[in-house]
Amino acid sequence: MAMTNRNNAKLDCMIYYTLDELVPQDHLVRKMEEALDFRFIYPKVQHLYSRHGRPSIDPVVLFKILIINIVFGINSMRKTCQEIEVNLAYRWFLGLSIDEKIPNFSTWSQNYIRRYKDSTIFKEIFMEILEQAVDYGFVDFTTVFGDSTHQKANANKRKSVKKEVEILKKKYE
Repeated sequence: MAMTNRNNAKLDCMIYYTLDELVPQDHLVRKMEEALDFRFIYPKVQHLYSRHGRPSIDPVVLFKILIINIVFGINSMRKTCQEIEVNLAYRWFLGLSIDEKIPNFSTWSQNYIRRYKDSTIFKEIFMEILEQAVDYGFVDFTTVFGDSTHQKANANKRKSVKKEVEILKKKYE
């Protein structure tokens, strides 16, 4: 009886598809690309970029990397950049072809430190993106997470006072 052997499979084959054809039509990155308008970023950051020297990384790409990091819950910029290298949908969202180099995580970090650290521009841009996401219905406020950092640890039970507290939902700032 013959056994199937995949050890001789060709892994260096040519694929005749565009990134656009390979990313599913219902993928979240397509929905984000359709809903969010990142063009407002260019005039806000124009004064932070020099016309001379080496070409810089597109500021929209830097913010889209951050969006991928947050939306897909990757929790590490280093890991996000590694995921972008192999995920065609992420490359499509960033507008990078299969053979373009992905910005290194430290490049993202250094851009943030050097360009945005001492200004409110980063926050303004992030808040605008967040507002667009809320307006489009990407952000769901039905789940509320509480932060217990204001509760005293090892509280004296004899000094406690029972008090009814009204629960309020607030938009995360």
